[in-house]
Order: sequence, then C-alpha cells, then structure tokens
Amino acid sequence: MIIVAHVLLILLGATEILQADLLPDEKISLLPPVNFTIKVTGLAQVLLQWKPNPDQEQRNVNLEYQVKINTPKEDDYETRITESKCVTILHKGFSASVRTILQSDHSLLASSWVSAELHAPPGSPGTSIVNLTCTTNTTEDNYSRLRSYQVSLHCTWLVGTDAPEDTQYFLYYRYGSWTEECQEYSKDTLGRNIACWFPRTFILSKGRDWLAVLVNGSSKHSAIKPFDQLFALHAIDQINPPLNVTAEIEGTRLSIQWEKPVSAFPIHCFDYEVKIHNTRNGYLQIEKLMTNAFISIIDDLSKHDVQVRAAVSSMCREAGLWSEWSQPIYVGNDEHKPLREWFLIVIMATICFILLILSLICKIKLGPVRRKLKSSVI
Repeated sequence: MIIVAHVLLILLGATEILQADLLPDEKISLLPPVNFTIKVTGLAQVLLQWKPNPDQEQRNVNLEYQVKINTPKEDDYETRITESKCVTILHKGFSASVRTILQSDHSLLASSWVSAELHAPPGSPGTSIVNLTCTTNTTEDNYSRLRSYQVSLHCTWLVGTDAPEDTQYFLYYRYGSWTEECQEYSKDTLGRNIACWFPRTFILSKGRDWLAVLVNGSSKHSAIKPFDQLFALHAIDQINPPLNVTAEIEGTRLSIQWEKPVSAFPIHCFDYEVKIHNTRNGYLQIEKLMTNAFISIIDDLSKHDVQVRAAVSSMCREAGLWSEWSQPIYVGNDEHKPLREWFLIVIMATICFILLILSLICKIKLGPVRRKLKSSVI
C-alpha cells in the first residue's frame, strides 16, 4: 500500500507539472501589435516599426513577432524586437504584415495580422529605364592613407520604350550609409543619359553589403517612373588580370609565373586559369590552379602564346566573375620545322637543282648543232 501511494503521488505531481506547462498556452490571448509603420530610410531601404499592444496581458512569457513581406518578394522571419530593417527594391511598391506569436514545445499561438503598405511611386508606364547593368573595379589608391584600394562603378541602361525624346535620367547609388549622385554621364544621339561612371566610390573592395542603384528621370511631357535594383558585389566585381606574367622554355619544359591582380583580397584568395596556345597546330591547353606558377611539358619548340586570368576564390567570398585574360606572352621559335618538313624541302631543292643542271647541259650540247644547221641553210 505504501508503494502504491508513492506511485500515485508521483503521477499526480507529473500531471500538475504538465498542466502548469500547458496553462499559459491555453489561457493567454495574444493581441496584434499596434502603430505598425513602414518608413523609407534610404535608397532601396525601409524601416518597419511597431509597438506591443497595450492591452496585451502581461504574463511571464517571452512574446515574439513574425514579420511577413508580401511585396515585392515574399519572405518571412521572426524577431523579438519591435523594428526591422529591410533592403528591397521599391519601384514596385512594398507591403508587409506583422503579428504577435508565442512559441512553446507543443504549439504556436499567434495573433491576427496587421499590415502596412508603400504604394509604387508614380510615373507613366514604359518610361522607366530597362536593362540596368553595373560593374565595379578595384584600383590602387595612391591619394589616400586610409584606404589602399579604390573601387570604381560603371552602370549602363536603355531608355524606356515610351519615354519622350526630352527625357533625362539621373542615377544614384547607395552603399551602406553612403549615397552619391552620378556626375559623369554618357549620352545617346538625343542627349539622354544612358551610362554613368564613378571613378571613386565609397564601396568597400571586400564588402558584403548590397549595392542599391536608383535611376529616376524628368520630362516636360510625361512623369518618368523611377527604377531601382540591388546588386551583390561578388556578382558585378570585374577582377583585374594577373600582373607580371612571365614564361620561359627550357627544352620541352614551359615554366609560367605571375603575380596576383590589383585587389584588396590577399594572395591566397585567388583561383587562376592558364591558357597555352600552340600557334603552329592550334592546340589549346587550359589549366585551373590555386597557385601563381605552372609548369607544362610541351611536344615541340613551336611558338606558344600564354595567358592567365583570375577570380576570387569561394574560400574568401561567393563565386563571382573571372577577370579578362592577361596580354599574351609569346615564347618559342616559330621558324622551327620538324625533320619531316625539312626533308621534303631538301628533296624539292635537290630536284630543282638537278633539273637546272640538266637544262644547262642540254643548252651547251645543242648550241653547235644549231649553228651548223643555220650555216647550211644560208
């Protein structure tokens, strides 16, 4: 009987603990947040803010919030604070929702959603630019002691199909907290801006933030619709070719060496491709490497041209663009002929020489005969 009593007490205690665990989830009523707003804080950047519902019952529980992005691209995530920054394009408008949630081991309690919206900016259809492309490039900065490298930015676009002839476009970029307006444009035949060049920017060579680019416009005849786009730096960074490429031939051994490109990334952050082209037979050899030297055994001493290109390794950032090929380096002797070709040349020269000798002999022997014939005729 004593043992049974102990077992009953243990079961009763476990039941009370389980009920206590379930009690908050069963009795608490979650209310939606209040004062939900969306504020534009920069190019392609918004701040979502809200406040806890003042009527929400205060219990010893950790309330969280679920944020859902509805447009322009669906996304959702959870947070414990009452604000959230979002980097997104805005020319299509932006809308989001938020609700209060309470998670437990057994279930998810959630309030109703509250929503807010930013309408798409005004403008006539077909007037915004199309085919916006941008590239960055790194150069050594000899003018600043704070930064060893400087990043340039070049963007191009096409005029909107329904944009009036007097349309003029203007480009801005934002990287981090810095925003700049373009000062150097290229124009089409009608004088409309179709490209922009920033020789120096605030973009960091090894940065991972999004690059936001906005192109808006003006016209006397129509409202020009703005267009913005986000770029990942690794996808638009045009790497420089490797430096000081050298190539030497010793017998059938071709040795190639080079230095890393001008870049803020250290030497171990590069992958390379080496291209060796035999100019006589057209044979092409391409090798992928992680070092800055390569040795190849070649078949003969024909002339070769050698080129190298580079890309930032996935060990240091996401895979991106390959550089252009370096200027070709020519090695070897293009006048070298295989033995077979020399043999044919010698044979042909010998035959020509023999024919020449025979023709001379014939002329010498036939000369007196011709003179006798001429005299007899006279």
